[in-house]
Amino acid sequence: MNYENPLIVQGDRSLLLDTHAPLAQECRNALIPFAELEKSPEHLHTYKLSPLSLWNAASAGFSADDAVRVLQKYARYDVPQSITMWIKEISSRFGKLRLLPAPDDFLYLAAESQSVFKEIAANTTVKKLIAVANDSAEPKTNGSDEIPAFSFTLHLTDRGTIKQILLQSGWPVKDEIVLQDGEPLEISLREITGSGNPLRIRDYQKSAAESLIGDKGPGTGFGTIVLPCGSGKTIVGMIIMGMLKTSTLIITTNITAVHQWIDELLDKTSLTADQIAEYSGESKTIRAVTVATYQVLTYRPDKDGPYPHFSVFHQRNWGLIIYDEVHMLPAPVFRVVAELQAVRRVGLTATLVREDGNEGHVFSLVGPKRYDVPWKELERDHWIASAQCIEVRIDLPQSLEIEYAVAAQRDKHRIASTNPEKIRIVREITEIYADDKILIIGQYINQLEEIARTMQCPIITGKTSSAKRDKLYDDFRDGKIRVLAVSKVANFAIDLPDASLAIQVSGTFGSRQEEAQRLGRILRPKERKSKFFTLITRNTVEEEFGANRQKFLAEQGYEYKIVRYDGAQSLGNENQP
Repeated sequence: MNYENPLIVQGDRSLLLDTHAPLAQECRNALIPFAELEKSPEHLHTYKLSPLSLWNAASAGFSADDAVRVLQKYARYDVPQSITMWIKEISSRFGKLRLLPAPDDFLYLAAESQSVFKEIAANTTVKKLIAVANDSAEPKTNGSDEIPAFSFTLHLTDRGTIKQILLQSGWPVKDEIVLQDGEPLEISLREITGSGNPLRIRDYQKSAAESLIGDKGPGTGFGTIVLPCGSGKTIVGMIIMGMLKTSTLIITTNITAVHQWIDELLDKTSLTADQIAEYSGESKTIRAVTVATYQVLTYRPDKDGPYPHFSVFHQRNWGLIIYDEVHMLPAPVFRVVAELQAVRRVGLTATLVREDGNEGHVFSLVGPKRYDVPWKELERDHWIASAQCIEVRIDLPQSLEIEYAVAAQRDKHRIASTNPEKIRIVREITEIYADDKILIIGQYINQLEEIARTMQCPIITGKTSSAKRDKLYDDFRDGKIRVLAVSKVANFAIDLPDASLAIQVSGTFGSRQEEAQRLGRILRPKERKSKFFTLITRNTVEEEFGANRQKFLAEQGYEYKIVRYDGAQSLGNENQP
């Protein structure tokens, strides 16, 4: 028992972190590999241990004993024995079921023990996909093939589906089948980029790529890499491409991100323009390296009809598939990902949070988390910008109070989010921080259009053509535009390295995922400290949603300053870097 330690471990598997204790920051970093942040008020942060968090840790080589040691090191009181036993039991499930190669187009699902074998055999959903291959404790020989003890056979095409079903049943599968090689493609990273600058690979970028590739043996070549926005996830993807030297399909969130990927590939790799294709709503070409959008892949003419563009997954012998912003992976694509388990694949993301709760699908189909690094660690090393998060609370005009009081819940959110007072405050912030390049980000198009008219600044929405969108982004980067209004189309995969201040005027019902992406727009390395303003209407549902969005920021170590608006002076006027 050490009363100065920061962590209280409770019997319900929740962990309370005292943010004022001397070792709080050190403890927070130690919890990241195996615990999930749930609540983050000022003094006590609540983490939760879950099976998925422990299996992610186990897949990265972080054992149950490692987790227990962390708890015991930082615990203020004795760690409940039931918690240490539960951690060891749940963690031990990873690896008790293994997928192994079998002759022809089959696989073996091998259980570590008879009890696990019996439990899987009794699962009615699993029964439809498996047949008993060997129910004895000893391997059997069938010609030149050795059938593992306590094993089932299943079709090769059900490889992803069985992993998905078993994970939902509490049994993560360790996939130990060597992945197939795709079409060879000579590709390497340049030492000097096409734009004439030295290409410097950061240590963590190289480590992230190596963690996925491994020794190219069983159990390697697939997984998810979690790195902050602005830390160079695209570079990590290109390093992996250079290590594997194979045809690659890259799927990302929008047409602007497609163009940015292509520009980066041409600038930083040996690939030429005739080796790279764009597969989007505007162009549908397939080459050795093809960059596509999730939107075009999930398009179908009829609501219940097939997805015609899924064929892109099979039109070439891909050796690697990169799922950019993998936390955005649309549900229909899960089906294809389940079929493509023999292909090396990587998910790139700033956060594994999915508001639909389907993080388990990413784990079982794309692959477990292979690499993660705390945002504040990269900030400390100046690889991403430091940022100050400021929530400005604004009164609702009296003229809207009755309308708000009688409105339905969804309408309450809209009324609070589009509070007309926000427009004046946006203008004041842009005047106070006159040396910053500013993004105004929002959910409601009418609100953004009114702000753009008032500020006389350009606006980008879903209706903006991709050519105009790219031109506005280029002008912002080049300094021709200082203030740019953007809808949620700019949440993902947009590289605006010089943005130093963001004003969030409205958001999507407290989405932590969205908060991560929007903050990421201003985290590219720069000399000055970035600022992230969020405008919230006081005493409304927007406050509740805002509290949920803060969870992500607290998890990354950012302090959240809350100011009640009381004239321009309350917004601050420090313009120093």
